[in-house]
This record gives sequence, structure tokens and C-alpha cells, in this order.
Amino acid sequence: MVGIIDYGVGNLFSLRSSFACVGEACVVSGDPAVIRGADRLILPGVGAFADAAKKLRESGLFEVVLEEARAGKPLMGICLGMQLLFDRSFEYGEHRGLGLIPGQVVPIAEHIEPGLKIPHIGWNALTFVNPSGIYRGVAEGAHVYFVHSYHAAGCREYTTAVTEYGGTLTASVQRDNVIGCQFHPEKSGGVGLQILKNFANM
Repeated sequence: MVGIIDYGVGNLFSLRSSFACVGEACVVSGDPAVIRGADRLILPGVGAFADAAKKLRESGLFEVVLEEARAGKPLMGICLGMQLLFDRSFEYGEHRGLGLIPGQVVPIAEHIEPGLKIPHIGWNALTFVNPSGIYRGVAEGAHVYFVHSYHAAGCREYTTAVTEYGGTLTASVQRDNVIGCQFHPEKSGGVGLQILKNFANM
């Protein structure tokens, strides 16, 4: 059973529909007991880092996520959910994240050619950097869907894929059982469905 963490920030319906499409059971919940009972967890997120981190703490799920991940349960953060996995973000100030993956979240404007549109919205190719089971059956160069103005930096050791948008941007990361996707698998067609199915089978 995949538990999709509902803390008031995230594209929950699309994720639930995507798991149903690949025949994987899932539950959307903000109940700590339900989250603890799931076999693996999805941390979604859209919006601003500080607001999302605050809501995760206020929901009582910040420590639950930490405990479950540290106990070895597979955890995938998606988009802002991936950014929350890092030590800190510099989005409108400095804000503390979960600290499950070393690194920080910085503006993509610091890493791309001047004049390119921000936020970065659209389909971009994946270039694999380090092996990850979530890409089983996914060809290098496959396109996935991004919507973001910030990305993870200082995490080269844990980077599993990058993408090019006037510069090299972190597309995904993995540290043991903790995985992050800056792109949206649930909006990435067949490639995204394969990624979600791979995660559900970890």
C-alpha cells in the first residue's frame, strides 16, 4: 500500500489516479497512524517551501515522515516534496527542510542562461547520473514534465538524473530508501507511470 501524505499542499487527485492506472493500491491521508501503516510513502507538494514546511509541521507529520524514512520505509518526494527532503531552502529567505538528503534548494536563475523563462515549465529529457531503481524500464533521454523555479544543489553524490534548461538542473535524487523527483511523474505520461510503478514495487 502506497500512502500519499495529505498535509494540505499537493496534487493528490492526479497521484491517486496514476497509481490506480498502474494497478497499485494507495491511500491519501493526513492521519499519522495511516501513514505509519503504509508500506511506502509519497510526499507531494506545490507552492512555496516555507509554507509547505510550516504546514507539514503543523499537521504533526514532519516527525512522522522523518521517523518512517529513518526506519527504512521507501519515501518519494515530488516537486516541492522533493525539495523538502533537503537540509534547507533559500526560497524567500532561509528555511529548514527534513534533512534526509544533504544539499540545499536554490533558484534555478543562478544556474541557467539569462533570459530564459522562469518558472521552467515543460517537457525535458532525463540524463542519468547514478543508478536508481525508479528508472527501471525507462530509457535515457525520456521526457518528463517540470514546473519549478528552484532546484536542488550541492547534492551531486545523490543525484540520479539531471536535465538541461540553459544549464544543468537536478532532476532526481536518491539516498538509500529516500527518493526525490523534481519533475511530476503523475503528469509525465507513460514514462511517469513506469516510474511510479517502479517505486510501488521497491
